[in-house]
Amino acid sequence: MTIKIDLQFAIKSKTLPTKNDFKTWVNEACVNRIDNIELCIRIIDEKESARLNKIFRGKDYPTNILSFPYESDTLSEESTPLIGDLAICAAIIEQEAKTQQTELPAHWAHIVIHGCLHLLGYDHQTEKHAKKMENLEAEILKKIGYDDPYLL
Repeated sequence: MTIKIDLQFAIKSKTLPTKNDFKTWVNEACVNRIDNIELCIRIIDEKESARLNKIFRGKDYPTNILSFPYESDTLSEESTPLIGDLAICAAIIEQEAKTQQTELPAHWAHIVIHGCLHLLGYDHQTEKHAKKMENLEAEILKKIGYDDPYLL
């Protein structure tokens, strides 16, 4: 499996995960689901998150993650498929981890895996789809040593 991540840090913080952390989480979310992937992960502030959330979802507030799946029928089988972009608001992730009394790395892993699954076509629009996605997230997180975030 080939993973290419364009990691963009639009903020500075000493509590951000490493590139290897992101690569591990993306790999675990995508393994056995897609062979080769390319995606962009942009770590943003609350202002950029609120702006993107308003433009793309019509919601006037910052959010933890926005997923932008890429769809095209022009990619050849030899190319690394671009699956999309993730915009993650670090301040919201930190705030949620504190509120949920979750270790920060575990919450980052959960959010990145959640976003990757969205890029692969999973959603939580119905109760059935949500349960399927939550179970898959919990399974992936357990595999890499984190607790089920939905049991907390």
